[in-house]
Amino acid sequence: MKHRTISLTQRALLVGLSVFVVAALAIQARSTYNAQVTADEPQYLLTAISIGEDFDLDISDEINEGRFRSFHEVNLNPQTIALNDSGQKISPHDPLLPILLALPMKLGGWQAAKTTLALITGLTAAATLWLAVRRFNIAPTTATWIVAALFCAPPLTSYGTQIYPAMPAALCVVLGVAGATDVSSKFWSWISALMIVCLPWLGIKYVPLAAVIAVFLVWQSRQSPGWTLRLQCLFFLLSGALYIVIHQRVYGSWTVYATGDHFVNSEWAVVGNSPNYGGRTRRLIGLIVDNRFGIAAWTPIYLLIPMTLTRMIRKRDEHWQLVTSLCLTGWAVATWIALTMHGWWWSGRQIVPVLPLFVVLLAKAVGQNRGRLSFAIASAAIGTFSWLWLVYETSTGKHTLIVDFERTSNPWYQLWQNLLPDHQIMSASDHVLTAAWFAIFAIACTKVWTRPDSQSAISSESA
Repeated sequence: MKHRTISLTQRALLVGLSVFVVAALAIQARSTYNAQVTADEPQYLLTAISIGEDFDLDISDEINEGRFRSFHEVNLNPQTIALNDSGQKISPHDPLLPILLALPMKLGGWQAAKTTLALITGLTAAATLWLAVRRFNIAPTTATWIVAALFCAPPLTSYGTQIYPAMPAALCVVLGVAGATDVSSKFWSWISALMIVCLPWLGIKYVPLAAVIAVFLVWQSRQSPGWTLRLQCLFFLLSGALYIVIHQRVYGSWTVYATGDHFVNSEWAVVGNSPNYGGRTRRLIGLIVDNRFGIAAWTPIYLLIPMTLTRMIRKRDEHWQLVTSLCLTGWAVATWIALTMHGWWWSGRQIVPVLPLFVVLLAKAVGQNRGRLSFAIASAAIGTFSWLWLVYETSTGKHTLIVDFERTSNPWYQLWQNLLPDHQIMSASDHVLTAAWFAIFAIACTKVWTRPDSQSAISSESA
């Protein structure tokens, strides 16, 4: 009896649809009390309303009319100041996400906006699968299971309904890498160039990621210089100039933060007035192991991030320079540039844009070893279980998704969190736990680095 071969396109559609369904389950989950969304999310939605109805960024009329009441029943922190005598107010967030959500908000309100983000998450998962198979030569079956498992677990599935630019930025990174790793294709080369230009309009914090992809795109294209490379360089220069001009004319400064009520003294206060970079360094592992905002607190397979990255660097797999540079850049921004890794959002917000690349690295490390594949799926399934448990609780009024999610009755999380440090409190025991996890990661990475090639070639092993 012949086995039917499933094409990569069919796999991508199946994975994308599955991820969309899982992400969409959280549409009705309440972020905080008396509100479906919180923190920056209402600002993005109000701007989307303004773009869809008034074709401008001024949200003063939307605020005065209480247009936020459908998704934020209580009074709203406007986050912005009057910019002139007419009372114009512009949200201190770059406009590409509201542009993407403008039509859905006009047609179906906040539910449609969240559905759109769930669709973008499914598309990102499908694109990640394609990238893993076509650019990194990962076995289709392995790539399918790993991508589906990790995208159905937090934080990737979480940002399928959180109103933030993190998931669209992740899609831009995935497609940007797809183009930068095949400059022989003009189509993919221009796709990469377009994604590079889009990233800053999702948020200035994504400029370093855009710069890394741009450098590699130009570097790879130098071997066959021609009109395509010249046009792309001109495209980048014009786009950069347009970005600066629009921000100066609309926002009155270099960044959108100039319109924010928290940054009236200096827009650069967004990174902190007196940043303690030494103290922020603990985020290097805190982003993974913090008992609330660490991604491994919810999906333990992310404990393997340091080891998979070490393996990629040591083995110098396909496109290792680009992937390593992007992963380290994204992690560095989240560690030292971001104001905090804690906040009114779900864990991993700052690293979600590069997290699909770690998914690819994990799939590469697993290879065709059935034992490792089963372990990876099971570890990711813990994350899916934890997320669905939390979604049920927050959709039925037991508590909220953002304010007090640590109150979940999930038995796994209640047990597991005792082994993880709290980087908001940083008591003596938290320092000990942080040091212990640092030692574990250091030892594990050293073993990966020093392991003979014959033993470390995970991708060539079989069950």
